[in-house]
Amino acid sequence: MSVNNLNQHQVRTREEYKKAVQKVKEEKTEVKPQKIKAAAPKGKERVRIRLIPIWLRLVLLVVFVFISLMAGAVVGYGVLGGGKAADVFKESTWTHIRDLVDKK
Repeated sequence: MSVNNLNQHQVRTREEYKKAVQKVKEEKTEVKPQKIKAAAPKGKERVRIRLIPIWLRLVLLVVFVFISLMAGAVVGYGVLGGGKAADVFKESTWTHIRDLVDKK
């Protein structure tokens, strides 16, 4: 069991953790009010630059889902079903499967 330096309080979010750390720092060091105004200019926020943009993540997600579905169909039809794996990409296979499902 580790020792928590923040008065044995379990922090649940980043914001709570940052506030708790800031509070501990303020308690340890005494800063004059004049220096606080000069040190922290208003309006400057940290901008996060993503390595992979969100639109590209969505496109990659769709591509990977499509590839996973095709790989699952090949394994299911070719390996488990006992058919030829290349037959999954033929239209006649899917019409036959659709006819079996819709048969009444």
